[in-house]
Amino acid sequence: MMTSRREFLQHTIAGGIAASLTTSMRATSVRWPIGCFNRPWTTWSFDEALKQIKAAGYQTTGLLTRTGDEPFIGADATPEYLARLKQRIADSGLKAIMGALRSRHSIPLDDSIKEVRKQVENADALALAYLLTFGVEKPEEYDHYNKVMRDAAAYAQERRIKLVVKPHGGSSGASDAIVAVMKAVRHPNFKIWYDAGNIIYYTGKDPIEELKPIARHVTGFCAKDCGGVKDDVMIQFGAGKVNFAGVFGTLKGAGFDGPIMVECCKVGTTAEETMANARANRTFLENVLETM
Repeated sequence: MMTSRREFLQHTIAGGIAASLTTSMRATSVRWPIGCFNRPWTTWSFDEALKQIKAAGYQTTGLLTRTGDEPFIGADATPEYLARLKQRIADSGLKAIMGALRSRHSIPLDDSIKEVRKQVENADALALAYLLTFGVEKPEEYDHYNKVMRDAAAYAQERRIKLVVKPHGGSSGASDAIVAVMKAVRHPNFKIWYDAGNIIYYTGKDPIEELKPIARHVTGFCAKDCGGVKDDVMIQFGAGKVNFAGVFGTLKGAGFDGPIMVECCKVGTTAEETMANARANRTFLENVLETM
């Protein structure tokens, strides 16, 4: 009886340790939320995009690519349009978390600030959490852009909206350019939404190495793959050169906690075929995160 009791206790303790280790390992794995932008469905209506994003298994979306029918948070969006848009998104079962900010820098500074402030107000009306800016390409517009973004960062912060810049060439190309624009804007509410695919597309550089100097400033991730400089990005994840596991590992080490937004997938001949590709890209990302 003594031997059986001893063995029982040993097995119980060993089992408890194993269970504890398993729980600890699970606790360290990442569970970053994955959403999807509307970009793959611009051939179809936005309502169709919402339907297909939901069907692909996503819970969140972002208002990235505007069309002639959908100004989203644009300065020309009317209060009536914004109210309808908010209801349409709610009716779809999705939650919109981001809007793309469009700013002009060939106009007087005060006019540009006014336009951007209007977009911040529109984002607030939709209860968005993030505003995405893309930098500028022309060096002669850099200073103008930085001043507008400094004002926008403060204006957005008052409304609890995070202003983020994503790699997009020009003043937001590789990490050195992004560091420079962050220093020039000089506002704590101006952070980074990393895009590994765009690093390849615009610079041809290694997204992991470019991420390392700025990883601690990254508050979101735009998911796309890319095969090379100026190459196609509307492809399935794994078909290009982005090392998602390596990028996510670097982000995890910097304390990143999501979200991830899928921007691209292969566009099919139908909205439903595109949805299947968007679903496959979501599954791809989930499988990568499970290994971390």
